[in-house]
Amino acid sequence: EVQLVESGGGSVQAGGSLSLSCAASGYTYSNYYIGWIRQAPGKEREGVAAIGRGGDTVFADSVKGRFTISRDNGKNTLHLQMNSLKPEDTAMYYCAADPPGSFLWIGQFLSRPTHSEWGQGTQVTVSS
Repeated sequence: EVQLVESGGGSVQAGGSLSLSCAASGYTYSNYYIGWIRQAPGKEREGVAAIGRGGDTVFADSVKGRFTISRDNGKNTLHLQMNSLKPEDTAMYYCAADPPGSFLWIGQFLSRPTHSEWGQGTQVTVSS
């Protein structure tokens, strides 16, 4: 059984930072595309950032220059470092993963409407 478990969400003031983590188990983590999706109340899901097997990354325009993504294949973990947070970053953040062969390039992860595996989500709230 594949499991993705997020942690690290919370509340912060605008301009602050938060770090999210996703612990993965139950599959060959290192082979998977993995990333972060967020959804704010009343809004559509938005692909935030993703990282491929070889470490190639992609970010939504709304977070470029503020967020970084990294993966530790030895520990089966994914991290999202969020800096210079804005109130519009407030959302539930989900870790998601897709198996090898799902994409031609990592950028497609962000626009994919659904993913093979999902975590339960962690809330990020940024106050002004």
